[in-house]
Amino acid sequence: MRKYWQLWIIGIVVAALMATDMLPMFAQAEEAAVTAVPVITTATERAETIIVAQQKKPRKRKTLMDLLFGNEEEQRREEAPVVETPAVVKPKAASLPPAKPAVEKAVGATRLAVFGDSMAVDLAKALERLHAEDPNLVIISQGVGSSGFVRPDFFDWNKTIGEQIAADSFDIAVVVIGINDRQTMKIDGKSFKSLTPEWTTEYTARVTDFVTQLRNANKPTIWVGLPPMEAPSYARAINQISEIQKLAIFSAGAEFLDIYERFATEEGKYTTHGPDLNGNRVRMRKDDGIHFSAAGADKLAFYLSQTLKLYYRGGGAVGVEVADPLLGTDAQLMVRPPYQGLGQIRLLEVAGAVISLTHARRRAADLVTAGAVELAPAFDTSLLIQAPVGRVDAFGVGKLPEAEQVNATGR
Repeated sequence: MRKYWQLWIIGIVVAALMATDMLPMFAQAEEAAVTAVPVITTATERAETIIVAQQKKPRKRKTLMDLLFGNEEEQRREEAPVVETPAVVKPKAASLPPAKPAVEKAVGATRLAVFGDSMAVDLAKALERLHAEDPNLVIISQGVGSSGFVRPDFFDWNKTIGEQIAADSFDIAVVVIGINDRQTMKIDGKSFKSLTPEWTTEYTARVTDFVTQLRNANKPTIWVGLPPMEAPSYARAINQISEIQKLAIFSAGAEFLDIYERFATEEGKYTTHGPDLNGNRVRMRKDDGIHFSAAGADKLAFYLSQTLKLYYRGGGAVGVEVADPLLGTDAQLMVRPPYQGLGQIRLLEVAGAVISLTHARRRAADLVTAGAVELAPAFDTSLLIQAPVGRVDAFGVGKLPEAEQVNATGR
């Protein structure tokens, strides 16, 4: 009888142990069944569900030894704080502003033609966006890709501008060209590499002829300089070409818009990004490191519109009186053909700021009584050689004192 009681107690103990090991299995199966139930959720809830599912790990089954003596590693894991990964919110993709409603242009609207290469095509599109609501200004895109002044066999700009002037197809001219001009030029059957003296002379003559035709036809002209370029060797060449254009445009009496610093870093280097018209830092240039992006072209169109106010003030009126900025200055004669070289560009920049030191300034009161005012005569430079030797203003060429003159002549 005692033996049966012992077997019965042992059986109860074994059953209890087996039940202890089996209960976690049933709990895990129940959790799996609950997880497997399909639930319709929103996109946000699905994202959160995925994050939680990735963070939760299945629990390890506890054995009899774990119940009796415990598991130190599992206890440390359970006591460790749960660190959740913060959700990363990606910024929304940038998009262009909504297009402005098209406005019907007036019959006598001012016609602004944009001449040049592929950069002129982008600039014309930006000007159309900028002046979309102005019924008195029509933008005419006259850009030809891959064109320039070096290859008239491909496209002759000097001939084309003459034809456009004869047809009276525009009122104001905007020109941006030059990114295709770093190539060999043929002159009288001979080939000359870019930026050599012969190449530079012929290139300057072609640009001057182009602008002179516009000036003689009383067509206001704004020549846009070239921006920084990404490739170092190409950037140096394009910068020199832009400087040649600047000298020729100044000498022809047209308007030159220098945009280099507007699209460069503080060190004057190329940059793909920059502030747009709203102050946001966006991409200004395309992947080729040459052309403008839509935002860059819009920024260029804005700067151009500030210079355009010299000739166009709205209402269809155009000012055709283009003043020569060098008229009456020494630089006017020095930079007319034949040219003296690129060094004269500094004279052009300061020609309008030279103040004569040999004439007294007139005050406002003098202008009222100009007839009664006698100005002091100009200083006679011949008096410099009349100073005796040894005086501070003799400068080494003064006359000898009378005593020394007598001794020198023997009289």
